[in-house]
Amino acid sequence: MRVVIQRVKEAHVDVAGVTVGSIQTGLLVLVGVTSTDQREDADYLADKIIQLRIFPDDLKRMNRSLLEAGGQLLVISQFTLYGDCRKGRRPSFDAAAPPEQAKNLYDYFVERLRTSNTLVETGVFQAEMAVYLVNDGPVTFVLDSNRVG
Repeated sequence: MRVVIQRVKEAHVDVAGVTVGSIQTGLLVLVGVTSTDQREDADYLADKIIQLRIFPDDLKRMNRSLLEAGGQLLVISQFTLYGDCRKGRRPSFDAAAPPEQAKNLYDYFVERLRTSNTLVETGVFQAEMAVYLVNDGPVTFVLDSNRVG
């Protein structure tokens, strides 16, 4: 699994002009699933996201986790995180998991995040979405559950 996390002051996602998920201070999490991913990958990334110290403390140092900062999560599925643009002019999505497999792991990942006692909002899997955010920092990280290397 691969995620892009952005620290935000606020964010929301619309489907067909209707807001389906909205948060205040917290993290926007874009999630891509590959065909080899398992629940262990989702567990690893969920724990990492919740505990990663990327929110400012009183001295403005990145020293607080999402939980310590009282942040919220907006989680959006994004298969294009596994787009391969190395050859030609059209991305290849061969590494992305098939929709049913990706949805199952995405749903598990969201439920796993919800066990952290923080607000977790989502988009709609496979829908055309408009994502709005106000970056805080900006602070952006890419995390991958492939911990080898």
